Amino acid sequence: MKRFEGKVAIVTGAGGGIGSAIARRLSSEGAFVIVTDVNVEAATQVASDIRSEGGNATVISADLSRKDACFSLVEQAFGLHNRVNILVNNAGINRRGNLLSLSDEDWDISFTVNLDSMFHLCRAVLPHMIVAGGGAIVNTASQWGLYPAPNHIAYNTTKAAVAAFTQNLARDYAPDKIRVNAVCPGEIHTPMLEAGVKRSGRTIADLDRLVPFGRIGKPEEVAALVAFLASDEAAFMCGSLVEVTGAQAVA
Repeated sequence: MKRFEGKVAIVTGAGGGIGSAIARRLSSEGAFVIVTDVNVEAATQVASDIRSEGGNATVISADLSRKDACFSLVEQAFGLHNRVNILVNNAGINRRGNLLSLSDEDWDISFTVNLDSMFHLCRAVLPHMIVAGGGAIVNTASQWGLYPAPNHIAYNTTKAAVAAFTQNLARDYAPDKIRVNAVCPGEIHTPMLEAGVKRSGRTIADLDRLVPFGRIGKPEEVAALVAFLASDEAAFMCGSLVEVTGAQAVA
């Protein structure tokens, strides 16, 4: 399928497990992908992999904790291609802890990266999409933003805000034919998850046993959902929060 032939997509957090899978999937379907991550080395590797697979991608490194970097990213992307058809707000961090164990910095940076960056990027890209007559924005929320997991209050709260932001933005800009949706993954096998598993003393097999489907998710499965929501096949989906969890309830 080439659902994104001729379209330009920005993917944030594209150096990570889910973000890199999203970038590769959109590229495989014809999109020119702006690979964005604060980790330049990781982003460069993802873009290189995409090009080696016959796709089109370029790296724009950005520290999305800074408002000016968010606006600069969109302006650079627009300057390169004169359009931005798809924005995937995937960048995020997970600072663990309950309220009394969490530091002020943990709380502040969680909102800055998980929510504020999305706010600024959407503000930057919306005028271009309105002039173009439409576009698609897909945000990465979390199952934990809908059903809080214990001892992750900063992450859970920011992801709940991502879900609410998604629905508000969709309602406001649907008349402009800008579709805004969010994916809400459960446990997905990424380097971030592996690091957390090691700290807890558990194994991936332990997590697999908690999922009714029999295993945790793969980044490529989240990427497939993002691609669907960004495509014209999801033309009437706007303001949706789509869970991808293997039927697992939050533990």
